[in-house]
Amino acid sequence: MAPTVVILGGAYGGLHVAHYLLKYNGEARIILVSKSSHFFWNLASVRAIVPGSVQDEQMFVPLAEAFSRYPGNRIEVIIGSAEAVDTTAMTVKVAVPGAAERTLAYDHLVLATGSRTTPSKQPSSADELSLVMPWKADGTYEEIVDLLHATQDKVEAAKCIAVAGGGSTGVAVAAELGYAFGGKSIEDGGKEIILLSSGEVLGGDIVASSARNELKKLHVDVRTTGAVTAARRKSDGRTELTVDGATEPVVVDLYLAATGVTPNTDYLNAKLLNAKRLVEVDEFYRVKGVPSNNVWAVGDVVSKPRAAYFITTKQAAGAAKNIDLVLQGKQPVSVTGTDLDIFAVATGPSRGVGRFGSWRLPSLAVWLAKGRTLGMQRASSYLDGSVA
Repeated sequence: MAPTVVILGGAYGGLHVAHYLLKYNGEARIILVSKSSHFFWNLASVRAIVPGSVQDEQMFVPLAEAFSRYPGNRIEVIIGSAEAVDTTAMTVKVAVPGAAERTLAYDHLVLATGSRTTPSKQPSSADELSLVMPWKADGTYEEIVDLLHATQDKVEAAKCIAVAGGGSTGVAVAAELGYAFGGKSIEDGGKEIILLSSGEVLGGDIVASSARNELKKLHVDVRTTGAVTAARRKSDGRTELTVDGATEPVVVDLYLAATGVTPNTDYLNAKLLNAKRLVEVDEFYRVKGVPSNNVWAVGDVVSKPRAAYFITTKQAAGAAKNIDLVLQGKQPVSVTGTDLDIFAVATGPSRGVGRFGSWRLPSLAVWLAKGRTLGMQRASSYLDGSVA
């Protein structure tokens, strides 16, 4: 009987592993579980919130089309979410909207459920919609598209926008808004863009000063006095923000939060998670604490080295190869290249900042590699399988 590999997650890591096994292993049956019916190139979401800048078709790939090239008996896509994993019985319980819960038996299991935008710690009186951000794929395809469009509408209507969070997402969002609207009068479609951070942008990385300079050129008002601690919806529809270190509240038309991510690991037994609710893996990317050695993990759910697209692709390639080796009765090999210290942030469509180790990268290099398209041209590789 053909071995069954269940993959939880339909994003970068999950699709990469699925394509690899379908292309290079002639026996395994793949069951991919995804909340959304579409793969979402969320790396471009920071630009897509600017109305008219990115088309939906550039960011979303239907999973049905992505796997249509393979025999139907080799791949099953389930639109649902993992509810529980039993590593002893080797089963996964999956909630399927509008249908009965399913229990899937596996020979190998891949955890690739990624992360979601960290919920803002705001009072219930805050504008809840503006606190739900489209930076991550957390929901159905329809929910993600609706959220993206709603955010575009809010951006278009706003005259003053505050972005909370000085990490790479917050800097990229502020830069995209600054590029599109900064330095113009309100009459000419301009907007005031404010970036609020609890400390130096990009965590004080060696490229932080370069990022601040780029934001200044884009007319972004960078304030590093403190974090946003509360948001209150005013009667006139604007949002009042309480900021640590500020003597007065900040009042804006639109509040965009980019304050980190939370791993999607709620369905896992706490024994498999560390204090940060991430899973620990060995050098083969098998999850530690599973005696059967048949549970693997890639992407944002993994504790090391950090969440990043290029790291996820390295992890997925290594884990997929190892699953294939084990299915052939061979020994897995150490996964290398996942600890490369590359850091790059697009600061709008024409520039960027970054480094390779301690070597600063020229803005042109970051623009060519990332800022120009935010990688959207690579979305097609998840459709045709060439990613693997």
